[in-house]
Amino acid sequence: MNIKIRKSSPLQIKTSCLVIGLCEKDFTSPLMKELDQKLGGLLLKAKRNGEFSAKEDEQILFQPAGHLPAERVLLVGLGQAEKVSDEKVRRAAGQAMNRVTEQKFGQMAFALPFQRAEREQTAPFQALAEGLLLASYRYDLFLGEETKNARKLPKTVTLIITEGQDKKSCEVAVEKARKISQAVMLTRDLVNAPGNIKSPEYLAEQAQFAAKQSTLSYKVLGQKELIEEGCGALLGVAQGSAREPRLIILEHKGGHKDEAPVALVGKGVTFDSGGISLKPGEKMDEMKMDMAGGAAVIGTMLAASLLELPVNLVGIVPAVENMPSATAYRPGDILTSLSGQTIEVLNTDAEGRLILADALTYAKRYEPRLVVDLATLTGACIIALGHQATAVLGNDQELVDALLEAGEDSGERLWQLPLWEDYDQQIKSDVADVKNTGGRPAGTITAAAFLKKFAKDFNWAHLDIAGTAWRDQATPYTPKGGTGVGVRLLIAFLKNLSNPN
Repeated sequence: MNIKIRKSSPLQIKTSCLVIGLCEKDFTSPLMKELDQKLGGLLLKAKRNGEFSAKEDEQILFQPAGHLPAERVLLVGLGQAEKVSDEKVRRAAGQAMNRVTEQKFGQMAFALPFQRAEREQTAPFQALAEGLLLASYRYDLFLGEETKNARKLPKTVTLIITEGQDKKSCEVAVEKARKISQAVMLTRDLVNAPGNIKSPEYLAEQAQFAAKQSTLSYKVLGQKELIEEGCGALLGVAQGSAREPRLIILEHKGGHKDEAPVALVGKGVTFDSGGISLKPGEKMDEMKMDMAGGAAVIGTMLAASLLELPVNLVGIVPAVENMPSATAYRPGDILTSLSGQTIEVLNTDAEGRLILADALTYAKRYEPRLVVDLATLTGACIIALGHQATAVLGNDQELVDALLEAGEDSGERLWQLPLWEDYDQQIKSDVADVKNTGGRPAGTITAAAFLKKFAKDFNWAHLDIAGTAWRDQATPYTPKGGTGVGVRLLIAFLKNLSNPN
């Protein structure tokens, strides 16, 4: 899909479908008055009849009947002008893209006829391009041609700018959006891939592919190396599967050579049956997404490289498959982690924290300035926050605050949960240093309390993306399935980190 930028009046653009993002108070603007005239009064009539008032998520389609160069005019609501955010622009763009693809319009032009004084004028265009690109995504690798052809992307999308806007700056913003969207789509592809294809080895191969597309360096530890390292927690989870584990390491060296890196750690359980503590059959098919944290790390590393972010990064993904078998680890087993701490296993379905424990310990050798991990870790997080927000916990409030800010900037919102020492009592073991579950109460928090024991030596934050990494229902720019959550959040965080002013 080709995206180009053009300075013009929206009503002079020849295209299959002209899309205009409209605020509630814009009906009286000169542009809308002219449009209403061209439409024979249909716009204001729709407003009077309550068919369209430009509220958020509203849309209405008109046929100009030859009175405009555009064959169709689609208006999408942005709500109150003073409350328009980049996220609302992103959502409106996604809605428009979905409508255009469903009706197979060959071309599309999009205008945002409003000004943003509080931020750089290019910010809405990056959000607009992100919404269009991300909404265009479908995982169709296994679909037949007839099904694929049920929707058709426009060949060309024209973003219309006014005379007061700098075309070059807007082009730069669109290019940033394209690179970020490329990384998000890779992340979605990895999450959506079926379990019969997606093994730890496959995930490592895809990480290597991302490295070859960019300037990332790549290293992977196989089972032999993991045994030599002493990654007993990771190996314990992996031992029930015929597919051998991997520890994937990607590096981006964009900062000064002496600058300590930021470490990103992502859970990579390529399929989670629960192991001996077998999950219920219902929705077990979705457990192919239990590596969404690892996928987000790979995607973020790719985006950081493509964007040439001025920061040093290391991405670490422990990749395993959790399966029941004669060789699987059992409830009651005691594992010795890479840190030397022993772990009593009470539930083999609390496996993500086990592989993260070794990955967090491994991250220590890079002497990181800070560490952020991402994991589809607990069902309790979905109960607490639904699918609207990611839980964030950590041992450094400044880091947590920076992530919360990035969540608002990116539209991938976070909500902080407490991590008081009181919760440590729930994961005390009588026979080991720690046990891998604290039971049902405060499940998201006690999982983080477990991880905290392996993150003592650095500033650390944990993101539980269990509710946000996968959706049963589509949103304006996210189809059903893998969302790619975490990539845009972390890129916003890293940009703020490298440019705090």
